[in-house]
Amino acid sequence: MSAIRTWLEKMGQQRYPKAQELTITADCGGSNGARVRLWKVELQKFADETALAIKVRHYPPGTSKWNKIEHRMFCHITQNWRSRPLTDRAAVVELIAATTTKSGLKIESALDTRSYEKGIKVSKAEMNRLDIRGDTFHPEWNYTIIPRTSKS
Repeated sequence: MSAIRTWLEKMGQQRYPKAQELTITADCGGSNGARVRLWKVELQKFADETALAIKVRHYPPGTSKWNKIEHRMFCHITQNWRSRPLTDRAAVVELIAATTTKSGLKIESALDTRSYEKGIKVSKAEMNRLDIRGDTFHPEWNYTIIPRTSKS
């Protein structure tokens, strides 16, 4: 969530000042997976803080290769750091940030040095307090989290 929050603070609010919703595409696995309770709790907190409806669209399991953004970025990132020693995290972040494409894509990156608590458990009661509305098409992968401060 901190990457999304940072994007909104540094770029999103400036580019989309009248936004009322944010759409996030995510893999079905990992920390932002469709079945990960903590991901949904954190999205609800984010929706509540920003008053944005958060639309989540998960790629079906095993199909993250269809993520156009990843394809557009990662091939250029890996070419940019080819034959360069990845000596530490700062070197990786700098090489990613130096990546551009002929079509004008520029990648921005920053090192997140925060520590995150591990093993956080989310209760069924906490899940029941979330305002998650599943879409008609695969609601387990496609849903909207409504800010609880909203009148929707």
